[in-house]
Amino acid sequence: MGDFETIVYTKQDGISQIVLNRPRVLNAFNMQMRDDMYQVLEAVRDDPEVRCVILRGEGERAFCTGADLTEFGTAPSRVIARQVRWERDVWGLFLSVDKPIIAALHGYVIGSGVEIALLCDLRIASEDVVFGLPEAALGMLPAAGGTQSLPRAVGASEAVNMLLSNERVNATRALEVGLVHRVVSRDLLLSEAFTLARQLAGRPAHLVRAVKEAIRRGMDMPLERALGLELHLAATATSGK
Repeated sequence: MGDFETIVYTKQDGISQIVLNRPRVLNAFNMQMRDDMYQVLEAVRDDPEVRCVILRGEGERAFCTGADLTEFGTAPSRVIARQVRWERDVWGLFLSVDKPIIAALHGYVIGSGVEIALLCDLRIASEDVVFGLPEAALGMLPAAGGTQSLPRAVGASEAVNMLLSNERVNATRALEVGLVHRVVSRDLLLSEAFTLARQLAGRPAHLVRAVKEAIRRGMDMPLERALGLELHLAATATSGK
């Protein structure tokens, strides 16, 4: 793949690494990063050599601090912005990737940074991580799926608190409520992510796809239908297809 302005992409031994690469602005998510991320996720989704993905942020201070506010007022009109988002639905593309995506989180994870992390399958955080969703306090509603993905991860009660209170959540609390799956020291974050990625990359790809599909589709079904989906996927997975 070619070079990107805001992302570094590498692939080795079946593991892809996507690095948000705007450390001077704490990896704030701008329109260029949206476009770069879209291209990278398409490539990851369609590349049969990729078995697992690690997503992390460059720099010492943050994974991602949310939308780049310097673009407010310079972005396209709402009509054009909605059209571009439809054509470049990064959030939907995350969900279409049938390989495990691991978020390695450190420092500040704010706003759409939280929402990006929630679109990943597994989240490993360093002890210095700080989560926050300030949109409501700023007079906005999260627009990258936060009102839907957060309650699915931590439950409705905790989601309401995080979305409305603007309280910061540290690593200990994030682990308690299920916002992250593991907490490690900062110096072990990347090695822990790669250890997990190698384990997942070693799983049969068709079984990984089946697990992700069963959970993603089944969450929105009545239990009876979801159990039927599980039986169908189990039969298909057993056949090795």
